[in-house]
Amino acid sequence: MLEGVRARLYALARRLRRLERRELDAVLRWLEHTGNLVHLSVLVFVPLLIAAVTWLANMTAAISFLLFPPLASGTYTLFADPEGKYATPSKFVGGMTVGALCGWFALGLAAAVGLHAGGVNAAGAALGIFFTGVCTWALDLEEPTAFSTALLVLVTGNTQFAYVLGIVVSSSFVAAAFVVWRRHFYEQRARYLYQTTSGDDHVLVPMDDCSETVARFAASIAGAHDAGKVVLFDVIDDEDAERQRDAAGASDGRTGASPTERAAGDAARRLESLAADLESAYDVPCEVVVAADGGLSAGLVLQTAREQNCDLIVAPYAEREDGGLSAFITGLFDSEIDVIAFRSNGTRRRRWQNSLVAVRGAGDTARAMLDFAIRVSESGRPVSVCTCIDAESRRRTAEATLADLVDAFPGPFETHVATASVESYLGRAAPRYDVCFVGSSTDRSAASRFVSPPTFRKLSDLEADVAIVHRGRHR
Repeated sequence: MLEGVRARLYALARRLRRLERRELDAVLRWLEHTGNLVHLSVLVFVPLLIAAVTWLANMTAAISFLLFPPLASGTYTLFADPEGKYATPSKFVGGMTVGALCGWFALGLAAAVGLHAGGVNAAGAALGIFFTGVCTWALDLEEPTAFSTALLVLVTGNTQFAYVLGIVVSSSFVAAAFVVWRRHFYEQRARYLYQTTSGDDHVLVPMDDCSETVARFAASIAGAHDAGKVVLFDVIDDEDAERQRDAAGASDGRTGASPTERAAGDAARRLESLAADLESAYDVPCEVVVAADGGLSAGLVLQTAREQNCDLIVAPYAEREDGGLSAFITGLFDSEIDVIAFRSNGTRRRRWQNSLVAVRGAGDTARAMLDFAIRVSESGRPVSVCTCIDAESRRRTAEATLADLVDAFPGPFETHVATASVESYLGRAAPRYDVCFVGSSTDRSAASRFVSPPTFRKLSDLEADVAIVHRGRHR
């Protein structure tokens, strides 16, 4: 009885751990979206910074609470659009300070010429806005909060100097915190959040007679990281080995060895020769695994990948007779491990210097494709990233999406927004590139894939190698 209770408790604990891993994985994937990261940063850092400034202001009674409205709106503008035209420390501090100084000067000028008529000085307000517009335009410090500080200084009474000083100190404090956040976290988010930039180092390659180009592509990916490793995996079919022995009709001299053992030895020597070549050409460690089984299957490949601690599988692309993905590829895609189905155009390449990445958005699959493209491309060459739209009204949104995508990665990039179908654009552009990265569409619903078939199914005649990227889902 106690054994049964203990077993049920262990099973419950395992389910809870799996649930915890799935929830954590979902949160990390949610954070990988730049928009979600920015909104979370606004919710966290803006209140904390305003609280810190408030605490500092409470240390002296000379600082007016009127500095907080423009400071709060300006801080929100910084963190909500960290790459926008207002997101520079000099413009943030300078604009607010110039606005306050202009309002102070306008108030003094209006009083000097006798334009004060009680209450809030209307002439001072008009002159303050005018001077602020002129000065911020001339100094390239135009921002909305400058006009707020220009008006609020009018109601500070006899503490205009303290108000201006408070604007300078508080805005400088916020600007310094923003610079630290943007430089050490936001601009490094690929390093901290994007899983492919710190993973996909151990690559398993299921081998067949035409997999040498696939193995070289996998080695170029793994070789980009110091922790990279390539595992070449082959399977010996017992029945095929027997038929080959019967066809040979005679022994090859290795007495005592079964046909399967001889076939395994031949396959191991062939793979070890290729592994030595890969190690020399791509400076990446290579291992060889040969199994005796009924044939190459998705389940066996996935099992081997887990046993070899591989987090990426690069497999030769294969189709059914009707044009759909083979059962082997779909089986690999239905797993927690990242997969690249690589289709060569017949050119036996050893290097892929120019890469084109076709994306629909800035999600985790797009980031994975971009990371792989950076790894395989020749150092110093720009990676091209494209997206296709069906109407010019979507161009600005598409350009912003591409900017969010490439901004998190180092290196030179080219971005293209084309008003055309994906297949027609890639058909024109592909001859200029060695490899084109596209998504597997496994992150889309079945209904979506039925209405709009995956892009890679429309690219059978593309004049470039095609890498179809699937992002595994951790379980």
